[in-house]
Amino acid sequence: MKIALVTTLKRQATKILADLHASKEPVLITEHGQPSAYLVDVEDYEMMQDRMALLEGLAKGEAAFSEGRVVSHVQAKERMSKWLK
Repeated sequence: MKIALVTTLKRQATKILADLHASKEPVLITEHGQPSAYLVDVEDYEMMQDRMALLEGLAKGEAAFSEGRVVSHVQAKERMSKWLK
């Protein structure tokens, strides 16, 4: 992973963005020696958001299963048919 100072980002934003798009490697931006933000490619960010949504859905399903909040296949088909009309 690349690391850049916030002042470098201010001065060389176009170059840093060009490098980011070419390499697809995230850039860690630091301020006063401390991590401040990550700069990532738009496609990578959107993919991460999609993955997070999927993982959250799976976690909700696992929690529902653990709590016994389940329905039979027939009941699920009946519920889904209402939405698919």
